[in-house]
Amino acid sequence: MARRRQVPSSPLEQRMGVDPVRLRLPADPDGWWPTVRDHLVARFGQAIGARRVDEMLAAGDFVTAEGPLAPEAPYRAGLFVWFHREFAAEERVPFEVEVVYRDERVVVADKPHFLATTPRGGHVTETALARLRRDLDLPELQPAHRLDRLTAGLVLFVVQPRHRGAYQALFQRRQVRKEYRAVAGYDPAVPLPATVRSRIVKERGELTAREVPGEPNSESRIELLEEHEGRGLYRLVPHTGRTHQLRVHMNALGLPILGDPLYPRVVAEAERDDYARPLRLLAASLEYTDPVTGEASRFASRRRLGPL
Repeated sequence: MARRRQVPSSPLEQRMGVDPVRLRLPADPDGWWPTVRDHLVARFGQAIGARRVDEMLAAGDFVTAEGPLAPEAPYRAGLFVWFHREFAAEERVPFEVEVVYRDERVVVADKPHFLATTPRGGHVTETALARLRRDLDLPELQPAHRLDRLTAGLVLFVVQPRHRGAYQALFQRRQVRKEYRAVAGYDPAVPLPATVRSRIVKERGELTAREVPGEPNSESRIELLEEHEGRGLYRLVPHTGRTHQLRVHMNALGLPILGDPLYPRVVAEAERDDYARPLRLLAASLEYTDPVTGEASRFASRRRLGPL
């Protein structure tokens, strides 16, 4: 069995709480790329242009474990190259990430609406991960799971890479009890409490997930906590973790969550980040047995969804 090649540590520090991009040069049996520069132009030239690649090489922005990459460096399959992506200007999400709990292994953060958990797409520096890395001086911090950008509430982060697998496994094995709160319309004709099971699929590149015929791959428990003037406060307990699962299941009941820009209909892009109309969905609590200490752990969000 071939031994897996150990990845060297990055020679570049984080920038604004964001890791540098790591690139491993692929095999080139046909000799398409005499130099590393040729490969970089073929890979990134369409996005940023060959001229910008040359400027970054001249400035020493592409770095290997031995130092800055020379513009004329010959191509070497398997070579690791690091560089920092160029960050587009991002509007600051005007809400703070709160820390509910912190020790030497984990950070439990209380994320606001509209702030992404990790860098993705157009949200890179304005993410909970980047902010916490900067504010807490924890450069190796990583999430154990994800929370939708529009959903507020608790996210578990792991301080050191050696512990990440143990905490991620809790979520993968469904050994974490998660409870959400949601505000939606009230319909006395909808029988609650209810357990909703369905098959949910979400295609790459599509904004919304959808229910399709077939064996269920998602399950949510939905309970009404209180009702006032046609609106209800609901407790949502997901037993699986499909993308947009709770939003899809509430919509399927005819009770779409207030402020949802995707369900039951997709609103215009300009309306999706209306800070005055957040998605009324909150990851309210996390409960699990700590995989390192064996102790029972339970955390509750300090955020509220506002009045009905």
